[in-house]
Amino acid sequence: TRIIDVVYNASNNELVRTKTLVKNAIVHIDATPFRQWYETHYATPLGRKKGAKMSEEEEAQINKTRSKKTEKKYEERKKVAAVEQPMEDQFTTGRLYASISSRPGQCGRADGYILEGKELEFYMRKLKAKKGSKAS
Repeated sequence: TRIIDVVYNASNNELVRTKTLVKNAIVHIDATPFRQWYETHYATPLGRKKGAKMSEEEEAQINKTRSKKTEKKYEERKKVAAVEQPMEDQFTTGRLYASISSRPGQCGRADGYILEGKELEFYMRKLKAKKGSKAS
């Protein structure tokens, strides 16, 4: 998926300003591929604004007719399909926070993971504090 922006780096703020990708940098990534996977895997809409209409294609993907066996499989998956509220908010905006776990070099490949739970809360606090100090 696409990396949109570098938003935080614990070691050096200069790396954020120049948008340098290094290990453990916190970045914004495009949420669309993850939303599409979630919606096909769990047959549940994710990160939609209240009252927003889905396109007919997306509507058909979620509500298509399935065999009883497949329907049962999706019902089982829906039991564990809960997403935390901060993650839900990120899917609504279309951007997810992620951390780079590899050391990106010349080849242009960066591996990482999406932030969630305690780690997401921690970095959201850090970013909010950083924005607050910028304003004054």
